[in-house]
Amino acid sequence: MKLFHNFFCRDIEAQSRFYQALLGLPEDPVSRSPIYRAVSTPQFQFGFHDAAAYGLLQLGDRIPAQPATAPVTGYPTFMLDEASAVDEGVTRALSLGGRLIKGPYATYYGEWQAVLADPEGHVFRLSHVGLPAGVEAPKLNVGPAG
Repeated sequence: MKLFHNFFCRDIEAQSRFYQALLGLPEDPVSRSPIYRAVSTPQFQFGFHDAAAYGLLQLGDRIPAQPATAPVTGYPTFMLDEASAVDEGVTRALSLGGRLIKGPYATYYGEWQAVLADPEGHVFRLSHVGLPAGVEAPKLNVGPAG
């Protein structure tokens, strides 16, 4: 199985360049179309739809008002090979126009993680299974949302 995850974007070229630079992945040329760009690995494809795709997918009634910050109803997590790659990824994302929301920080389940937003405001996480030396996982603290 291969997972495909897609964002609807205002500028598919800019979004594709952001994630190519952030993740060090090339564009998937086979998937390129006038309304779609993607980066890909053997395990996943991460794609960027132009607004025209709403109609193709019968989602015309769900087009957000512009300009709008989309609600977060899901997000991708990119699992990285080293905790230091999370820190480096945050620095790279910020230099490319992304925004840090939280982190890097230790999760209660033992991952080193950061929550970010791309230049269009889509939320994503960079994470590594394991913590940097000397960092302990905190206890789970569930407070009110928001």
